[in-house]
Amino acid sequence: MRTDPVVLTVAFGYLALLFVIAAWGDRRAEQGRSVIGSPTVYALSIAVYCTAWTFYGSVGRAAEFGPSFLLIYLGPTLAMLMAPLLIRKMVRIASTQRITSIADFISARYGKSSSLGALVALIALIGITPYIALQLKAITLSHAVLVNYPEAAEFRLVEESFWVDKSFWVALVLAVFIILFGTRHLDASERHEGMVAAIAFESLVKLVAFLTVGVFVVFVLFNGPFDLFRQVADSPHISGALGLEAVPGGAIGWAGTLVLAFLAFLTLPRQFQVLVVENVDERHLARASWLFPLYLVAINLFVIPIAMAGLLLPAGNSDPDSFVLTLPLSAGIEGIPLLVFIGGLSAATGMVIVETIALSTMVSNQLIMPLLLRSKRLHLSSQGELAGWLLGIRRVAIVLILLLGYLYHALIGDSYSLVTIGLVSFVGAAQFAPAMLIGMYWRGATRSGASLGLLAGFVTWIYTLLLPGFAQSGWLDATFLVQGPFGLEWLRPYALFGLEGFDIYSHALLWSLLANVGLLVGISLFTRQSPVEQTQAALFTEAMNPGLQHTSLWRGQTTRGELKSLLNRYLGASATARILADPQGTQADDAPAPPTLIARAEQALSGALGSASARVLINSVVRGEALDLESILSILDTTSQTLEYNRRLEQKSNELAKIGEELRAANERLRELDRLKDEFVAMVSHELRTPLTSIRAFAEILRDGKDLPEEKRTHFLEVVVLESQRLSRLIEEILDLARLESGRLTLTPQRLDLVALVRHSVDAVHRLQEDRGVELKVDLELDEAPVIGDSDRLEQVIINLLDNAGKFAADENPQVRLHLSRHQQNFRLSVEDNGPGIVREERERVFEKFHQIKRYGGVSGKARGRPRGSGLGLPISRGIVAHLGGRLWVDDAPTLNGACLVMELPEAPAA
Repeated sequence: MRTDPVVLTVAFGYLALLFVIAAWGDRRAEQGRSVIGSPTVYALSIAVYCTAWTFYGSVGRAAEFGPSFLLIYLGPTLAMLMAPLLIRKMVRIASTQRITSIADFISARYGKSSSLGALVALIALIGITPYIALQLKAITLSHAVLVNYPEAAEFRLVEESFWVDKSFWVALVLAVFIILFGTRHLDASERHEGMVAAIAFESLVKLVAFLTVGVFVVFVLFNGPFDLFRQVADSPHISGALGLEAVPGGAIGWAGTLVLAFLAFLTLPRQFQVLVVENVDERHLARASWLFPLYLVAINLFVIPIAMAGLLLPAGNSDPDSFVLTLPLSAGIEGIPLLVFIGGLSAATGMVIVETIALSTMVSNQLIMPLLLRSKRLHLSSQGELAGWLLGIRRVAIVLILLLGYLYHALIGDSYSLVTIGLVSFVGAAQFAPAMLIGMYWRGATRSGASLGLLAGFVTWIYTLLLPGFAQSGWLDATFLVQGPFGLEWLRPYALFGLEGFDIYSHALLWSLLANVGLLVGISLFTRQSPVEQTQAALFTEAMNPGLQHTSLWRGQTTRGELKSLLNRYLGASATARILADPQGTQADDAPAPPTLIARAEQALSGALGSASARVLINSVVRGEALDLESILSILDTTSQTLEYNRRLEQKSNELAKIGEELRAANERLRELDRLKDEFVAMVSHELRTPLTSIRAFAEILRDGKDLPEEKRTHFLEVVVLESQRLSRLIEEILDLARLESGRLTLTPQRLDLVALVRHSVDAVHRLQEDRGVELKVDLELDEAPVIGDSDRLEQVIINLLDNAGKFAADENPQVRLHLSRHQQNFRLSVEDNGPGIVREERERVFEKFHQIKRYGGVSGKARGRPRGSGLGLPISRGIVAHLGGRLWVDDAPTLNGACLVMELPEAPAA
């Protein structure tokens, strides 16, 4: 099953499947049903970050340097956590300015400088070529291991003929794929829908393949993770190699690699391509900011277990980079190694596809196009011919880039491990970070500072990393690594200026970024920007200002005919017609072109040729120039003032709406209080009139009835006394309510026994309850209940609760139950009856000061006959209990199924 023809058939069959997926994605896009308009697909496309380095090299690095491999993925995780602030701004800028690559991005920031764009393109080409070679090496190595195992798979490619090397043919197949699906349109800022769909599919394939081999190693070769870790613990040489002390450079190496991974994630051409250029909706960043880190966790879940297993088992005699393959091969498994090979092929080809598209765009737009613009023949070409030229240039660049990567792989690839080659490219790509990130936030950065900074960082990178690689491969004299050039030890590439103790990547990153940032900032402070630089600096630093997105930045003049002729030469008739389409009807060619049309034409040319070339071409037909810095700042100030004014208006509107709601609520409350007041006054008037009427009537009888028998006279006098007492109680309740409202209710808190107070209160109402026929049950769980309170007022509350319960108990067999118990640090007294109860929505209203207890009772909350009482007892009782630090509320009756009023008072502290 592992014969060469079978492996090659499966490999090239898989590549054919990628062709099918890409074609399907492009066809869906043409039908208006995009497959990349999904944040999940976008997040999976970002996973092109996980290359063959991840698939094979992470295990190799873990086996040699412990957990240091994690830093390569913690950096991107940190970057994605900052996506709403950082990457979103990059996407906004690229969308507004039709950016095609990272070289175009940096060029556009610094006045659309063609020379700076060319410098970035050259650095990218040189710095990323080793990374492409890494992928080809991974394909070659994994194929050799798969086919030749258990024989040694080590060889030097230079000793073979290129036409029998599998990686050469893979490179050619990928070139065909990229040409078909990466250069279908001249506009490089347009989405490569089919390519992105294929990349997202490859991300799933490599994840499934790696998880499969991880599960196999942990649960088949070993009896689960505990068995594996136990065997590692029994092998001190292995457990020590996987500890934090194995990280190169120690703490400095840890921090340096983290910063390196963070910067490289943002600046690697392929990552910029999928993160920024291929982004169709900046809102997709919200899901990608957590889904992509989750993907990184999943694909690295089994890295350390596989590395440990490779060191424990006979597979440990092979190259650590190939543990993913050799472990299942050593167990005699056939299917899993083939799946692993396809997963590694996915990881490698995905990176090569996107990287090559990004590099070919930079080579075409930043290196070749500025040279061709100087050609007279180019400007005399017939309509649309240049579009074919430019696509042809891009396609040739794709083939040459892949051949250059193959050549590096053939000549120097065996000198480094997979991770080593990748980190060399990481440091090279990190040189773009100062010009890009500082330029996005500091308006004062100049083209001269960015150019010299990039050049200094690039030269430092070559000296500290790239040249030593050639020396280790035998292409240069290796003595300068140890002795330094001309015997100057302080110039040793791996210990520049005597700085030792760093790992080689942190060392190179430190010196290169120090030179890069130092010159960028230092030169910018002493140089002036051109008008175009000032304009672009304002647009980049204020990119999140929504007022600039649709603002025309041109004030020159040209005609529609001149624009049409220019666009026809470079973009063709169909694209020109789409750009010049006027919804108000076609205008004559001699009609002046409005500023918005000039800006739209420049954006279209930027997407096809790059911003620097587009600026040159627009300047060739437009008399005048773009808005200067003052105009841009005026737009910004006006927009900012308008936004601030709108924000304040909205804030005031919200405040007024809130105040209106509060006023309406207060008005409704006042109306309700007024209604309750009227009811209360009517009720109090009625209650006062009733005893007064009785007193007056009986007094008149006593006055006029001189012949009344003594018994009747005594009875009438008792009625007068009782009605007088009733009148006094009513007046006292009204006075208590007034005292509560004004805060003048006088209490004399003292330590007392609630049990004794309850017994005294029960004795006071016992006769009254008997007269009503009410059965009163008293359940005291405590012998003593010390509280702090006013004995008279508390007795008033208890009697009021018992009296209310007696009034509203059932008409037949009325019952009232008083229960006293401890609840946590409080004493809880509940009084329940067997009456109709209180509906839940009315339970708080019974404590309202103007709300009579007529709502008390009945399933529907309706009054059961005439209200019984003044309606002030419960509000006053709650006020008294609250003054004593307790609570009073209505609850469900646990025993008698009626109403239950519960009073809770805190336990008195120890004397």
